[in-house]
Amino acid sequence: MSTRPTTKLQDNPFTKRREPIGFMLWLGIIGSSLLFTTIFLVYLIRMHNADSHFVALPDMFWLSTLVILFSSITFHEANLAFVQERFLHYRIFLGATLTLGITFILLQVSGWLEMIESGAFMGNSNSVGLVYILTGLHLLHIVAGVVYLSLLFKKSLENRTYVDSFVYSVNPPNRLRLKLMTRYWHFVDALWLIVFIFLVLLY
Repeated sequence: MSTRPTTKLQDNPFTKRREPIGFMLWLGIIGSSLLFTTIFLVYLIRMHNADSHFVALPDMFWLSTLVILFSSITFHEANLAFVQERFLHYRIFLGATLTLGITFILLQVSGWLEMIESGAFMGNSNSVGLVYILTGLHLLHIVAGVVYLSLLFKKSLENRTYVDSFVYSVNPPNRLRLKLMTRYWHFVDALWLIVFIFLVLLY
């Protein structure tokens, strides 16, 4: 009878103990979402200014969208392989996700260079500034994700044997790292999709 109040207290979503790193990640996600939402709203308020004309998005941005969406699929497959102890497939799909992340960065930079060469960078348009601000901020999120993906991939290569991979996979901190990285990567993928749709609709 004495344990019932304690159980109810633990089940309460407002009082139960949370994993601190995961909680910090959620705070970061919420903060980033608010930042991008603020940029959207500020631009929408100012979009009727006389110098607000829209610019065509580089083709590289369209291609990078396909790349980042495909990276979510490969990361999902990497998680399934990790849980099902298919460690070779885990390394393959994790490496594929890392490669796609790097490819996304290169395509975004190529898109910027295309805009600069077309003279859009020298324009005095709010829409041009919006493209650089949104894509630049998002690219910082991707770079951070790629760095951490590189560390996970390096660790997976260090545990090539089944025994080493199994010991690594059952370690709670390692499971937590992959879980949080998965949450972050899917967030930045969804964030880019929102940014891209916003820019396309404006154009």
